[in-house]
Amino acid sequence: MSAISESDKLPADFQANNRIAIIDFGSQVTQLIARRLRNIGVYAEVFVYDSNEYDRVKNFSANGIIFSGGPQRLGSNASDSKKSGPPEKISFRFDDRLFELGLPILGICLGEQILCSRLGGEVVSSRDSEYGPAELEITDYCDLFDKKADSSSSWRVGSSVPVWMSHTDKILSIPPGFKSVARTSRSSHAIITDPKRKIYGLQFHPEVSHTCGGELLLKNFVRRVCRCIGQWQAQNAIDKALDDIRSKVGEGRVLCALSGGVDSAVAGLLINRALGDHFYGAFIDNGLLREGESEMIELALRPYFGNNLQCFDESERFIDALLGVSDPEEKRKKIGEVFIQCFEEIAQNLQESFGKIEFLGQGTLYPDVIESLPPVVGGVSQKIKSHHNVGGLPEVMSMDLVEPLRFLFKDEVRVIGHKLGLDANFISRHPFPGPGLAVRIPGEVTAEKCAILRKADKVFIESLQHGGLYKDIWQAFAVLLPTKSVGVMGDVRSYGYCCLLRAVISDDGMTAQPYAFKPEFLAHVASKIVNEVEGVNRVLYDCSGKPPATIEWE
Repeated sequence: MSAISESDKLPADFQANNRIAIIDFGSQVTQLIARRLRNIGVYAEVFVYDSNEYDRVKNFSANGIIFSGGPQRLGSNASDSKKSGPPEKISFRFDDRLFELGLPILGICLGEQILCSRLGGEVVSSRDSEYGPAELEITDYCDLFDKKADSSSSWRVGSSVPVWMSHTDKILSIPPGFKSVARTSRSSHAIITDPKRKIYGLQFHPEVSHTCGGELLLKNFVRRVCRCIGQWQAQNAIDKALDDIRSKVGEGRVLCALSGGVDSAVAGLLINRALGDHFYGAFIDNGLLREGESEMIELALRPYFGNNLQCFDESERFIDALLGVSDPEEKRKKIGEVFIQCFEEIAQNLQESFGKIEFLGQGTLYPDVIESLPPVVGGVSQKIKSHHNVGGLPEVMSMDLVEPLRFLFKDEVRVIGHKLGLDANFISRHPFPGPGLAVRIPGEVTAEKCAILRKADKVFIESLQHGGLYKDIWQAFAVLLPTKSVGVMGDVRSYGYCCLLRAVISDDGMTAQPYAFKPEFLAHVASKIVNEVEGVNRVLYDCSGKPPATIEWE
């Protein structure tokens, strides 16, 4: 099953000259490769690596193939001194007929190791793993680099480039016909190339923002090597989504879950445009929203959906369901269950006036899917956490799901929102998780904790807006930690909660870096929170990136 299908309306030359097949071996960032290619203007589909990948790729008629990274280990035990005898190869099924297609191939991380192990090189287990930033030294030229020797690009012979590594096995030798053109202190074969067969391998991840200028390598592969042309645009995704919605729903009716975020709003606009009066939007206040959120959401969305939008206050119901629950996964499941119960009740109550509702619309994005349900796209990837609208849903539901954004990223959704006429200020809002404050309160969630966190979060966000920093940041929020600490306030001992601030910069939410505030700003915000939010006496700042951390705390 591919991640997203191409619109039949696309011109013939687009279909013939602008397609890349990505084989997913389970990397958490596989879909980022497709995202980068779409940004370049080249259409790509992700194919799960299973028993049918050869036939699917062959029928896809791609101009080239990319092998993703993944968690598997290919190395022999050659580096394990405790074992005697010949190296024992780890079993890994692979269809070598993919090489017989004669298409250009780019292997990334595990993908490079697969190229080596299948074409005559050797991959061994190693204790000398590389994870995180590394310096890449370019020693020779290949077609993925800049052609001009005097170019300002980092990708030229003699340059040193910051890249992102994430591997344990080591390439001991490369296959015949290949040459190494770059290395790091721990990887002698960080980039390999067989220009005759147009096969390339990268030990690092060019698709993540941590690799400096990595998109250039992908661009040169798909445009220069694979001869693709750049015609993919957001409008293609809109046309495809509308066709998919109409095809799936037919004459049926959709109840769309509107959370007040950009994703659900854009999904609602698409479903509304595709179905007209067969669309009904429902916004539920779950008691886990930010300060003033309910009023703002109704005011913002009413102009788009008119009388086909209804708001419901179910805050007590959600808080009651979360009492005594501390495990993050259990929280998500509880929230998902209650949401579905509410929507099923709403659908039942609307049946007489609106007609029978068979579908539930959601603004699910691909990052939600890839972290929640690996079997959906890439069954060998590792589950990170469930999302209330993906892995947190109950197994049995009375409505089928309609998710027009399921294989798109946040920045793509924002572009689509602009094209659909959504208000620019609404589109530029920071992401807010469906489970809301529940995943920003580690441990048990109570109404009291939510009230404290709302006030602290409001102080933080308003400070960003007043300081002109809000638009520079991908996502910012406060977290109420379960830890209390001793403090002194007004010459009196206090024992209050610790509030943690989180702010990151990112392109799509798959990778992120902490925002570098000036110390004076953090000190100002900390002072305001401690003085204005009763129950908090200590403020911390989270300077972790993603990876290794996630953006949200739970």
